[in-house]
Amino acid sequence: MLSKAFIPYKGYYSTPFCRWQGSLANDNAIVLGANTSRRWLAEKNWDPKIFDYLILGMTIGQHHQFYAGPWAAAMMGAGGIPAVTLSQACTTSTTCIFQAAVGVETGLYKNCYTLMTDRCSNGPHTVWPNPLGPGGEVISENWLMDNFNSDPNVGLKMIETAENVGKEGGFTKEQCDELTLRRYEQYLDSLANDREFQKRYMFPAEATVTKKKKKLVEQDEGIIPCTEEGLAALKPVIPGGILSFGAQTFPADGNCAVIVATEERAKELSADPSVKIQIISYGYSRTKPGFMAAAPVPASKMALERAGLTIGDIKVIKTHNPFVVNDLYFGQQMGVDPMSGENPAFNNYGSSLIYGHPQGPTAGRLIIEGIEETVMKGGGYFLWTGCAAGDTGGAIIIKVS
Repeated sequence: MLSKAFIPYKGYYSTPFCRWQGSLANDNAIVLGANTSRRWLAEKNWDPKIFDYLILGMTIGQHHQFYAGPWAAAMMGAGGIPAVTLSQACTTSTTCIFQAAVGVETGLYKNCYTLMTDRCSNGPHTVWPNPLGPGGEVISENWLMDNFNSDPNVGLKMIETAENVGKEGGFTKEQCDELTLRRYEQYLDSLANDREFQKRYMFPAEATVTKKKKKLVEQDEGIIPCTEEGLAALKPVIPGGILSFGAQTFPADGNCAVIVATEERAKELSADPSVKIQIISYGYSRTKPGFMAAAPVPASKMALERAGLTIGDIKVIKTHNPFVVNDLYFGQQMGVDPMSGENPAFNNYGSSLIYGHPQGPTAGRLIIEGIEETVMKGGGYFLWTGCAAGDTGGAIIIKVS
């Protein structure tokens, strides 16, 4: 359990998420993330030199990846600080935020900037040397699609691991469709009143159109409308399964950032010093091989145990749900209603199932949304949890008071 790590109220942002090959497809994710952070800090009138460390989270290689962290810091305007780059697939943001919190807890940092960015669009295609192969033929790898389609440990596609969990939980396609529609309707709530909820935290990205032209991307792109009839008409991706294309997320592009600091520094940077946002605990897991969608359950149990809490103490739950089965299984195993809007509020205002999954920043946006919703509810405990490649999972608990 942590006691010294805090997040300033409004000390975070997320760009909109764009479906891959959309408006953010042409920008190097490191450059876009750093430039977005520089613009955001300038709008806050904060000197980037106030930070003593940068943790950069990303999962899909970009040009000059070798220099990623220090390069991003320099482009932000904080060229005097060191940086590290972390990658943990879908839980990357959570790991970055927790590592920053541990640094604050131990006195290593006073004010750490975590920047999470990825571009699923136009990902790298790597050629690996294979001198012992026949004729020295090379090994090629498509970073995104090859790894989505096969975990080298178990030889399964990600959707196959979700189907395994669906079978174990005894769920039906009808249940998947019903909850998917609920998640879409929750996302629509974030668009109400001229996107009132999203405007609490969302900051536009400046995207490259041509060498001479830029444009601001202010809203999510590529959201597919859901209806009961439309979901029912979609066939399972795997014959005999329960998950259609509508019941899973899609690759996307975007970035986000979260400041993690001491209580004193967080209060100085807070948009409202009376709002205290404290990082409480973290949990991790690795479930049995080929059951990735089940991993959030043991990770959440660990985080709750370390915080001395039960699921009944949680006011807001946000999940990274690449497959809707994630939420069905979590609800079944943790004794909460995945359709619930209150006590606890489960994925109100949307989730990665609906607005897409850029990998590195996905959990960060969800955590930011969870903080904002908890503030709106007058405070309490917020739990984020999600699965990640390799049958792993993560969870973090944040207290808002």
